[in-house]
Amino acid sequence: MVAVITFSPEGFKVMQRIAAGMEVDQYLHQGVAAPSGVHSFERVYDLTEELFSRYSGLVFIAPCGVVVRAIAPLVKHKLGDPAVVCLDVGARYAISLLSGHEGGANRLANDIANLTGAEPVVSTTTEAVKDLVVGVGCRKGKSATEIRAAIMTAMKLIGVGLDQVRCLATADVKQSEAGLLQAAEELELPLRIIDSELIRMSHLTCESSDFVQQQVNLPAVAEPAALLSGRRTSLILKKTAFNGITIAIAKENCSSLA
Repeated sequence: MVAVITFSPEGFKVMQRIAAGMEVDQYLHQGVAAPSGVHSFERVYDLTEELFSRYSGLVFIAPCGVVVRAIAPLVKHKLGDPAVVCLDVGARYAISLLSGHEGGANRLANDIANLTGAEPVVSTTTEAVKDLVVGVGCRKGKSATEIRAAIMTAMKLIGVGLDQVRCLATADVKQSEAGLLQAAEELELPLRIIDSELIRMSHLTCESSDFVQQQVNLPAVAEPAALLSGRRTSLILKKTAFNGITIAIAKENCSSLA
């Protein structure tokens, strides 16, 4: 179970967006009137000590400094500490702060990002060095087996391995596609959900599809989802069709700043 903690009316609005998409317990500072079903607290340090061993994940909508000071006396071991994610009240960044890999904070940060539109921030070395994003678009009802096969075939086309992939990505119109969700789980990769409005406003140069435009009111899914899910991305595999499934692969080029 995950607890979400915040201090302000702005943070409460973000917390409500999270609670609308996943089951969480909500904690709001007593300085803000708490509606029914939302727990009130006085001191975040006392609250954090109380919740640290009760929840598998803690999401703070608060400044990082406050969160670090609150959890510092409680941290013991990465195999036992809860996942801790820090999100700013503007929902710009969802930071995996503690127990990233073993405790699931990396995946929780991705889930929170999908619900709020934030950018997930993961600094775990084994994850940060992965620089590929696989964009996926598919017709309704495609199975996990078909989607998985399409992904693996696309990767073989350009000679890259699954160990180089940071995440899968798709548009929000496909966020409930059972086969895609299952494929991501079976591949043990997070699925990044990109807001349709962001795709429309991005003005990316992507190969458009009249069929996709008619079906989901988007010019494309796989290419923009891949490009928008990373930083300084470029396509290394343009949209490729596999019997109702489209795959595009983007590479992050952060090393170009060196």
